[in-house]
Amino acid sequence: MEDAKWYVVHTFSGYENKVAGNIETVVENRNLHDLIHEVRIPTETVVEIKDDGTKKEVERKIFPGYVLIKMVMTDDSWYVVRNTRGCTGFVGPESKPIPLTDEEVKKLGVEKVSVEVSYEVGDLVNVIDGPLEGFSGTVDSIDIAKNSVQVTVSMFGRETSVDFELDQLEKVSE
Repeated sequence: MEDAKWYVVHTFSGYENKVAGNIETVVENRNLHDLIHEVRIPTETVVEIKDDGTKKEVERKIFPGYVLIKMVMTDDSWYVVRNTRGCTGFVGPESKPIPLTDEEVKKLGVEKVSVEVSYEVGDLVNVIDGPLEGFSGTVDSIDIAKNSVQVTVSMFGRETSVDFELDQLEKVSE
């Protein structure tokens, strides 16, 4: 059995939730959980400031008109998605579905990748990847959700705060 991959489906504008809901309903009714694993509409929470100065948190679609689906591509799964009302087709050349690459999935933040780090705030770490490879510094803050670590690095006799990705650092062993 091949692995499920993420595909992008184009929908009528404003139909994202309806398309996602309809696909999930068909998956339930036809018991297609082994083919269609997950349906997502990437959203972000933004703070809108109204004319009167009031602030309101609003959830906004990052890609209006698109739905992401993690599925095993077969004739059946393609047919189910393609014939969902409000869906205009898969994203790809000539509407041939092309799965997202691992890199794209990571950048879109579709799948939460759990990262275990061996260091904590205050630890001395070495930079093991990127342009500052070979430097070391002290961890100031760690944000697992954003995959970022803030480290104070001594460069050219100056203390500089630099942001790194979680996997670019390793704890200095005593």
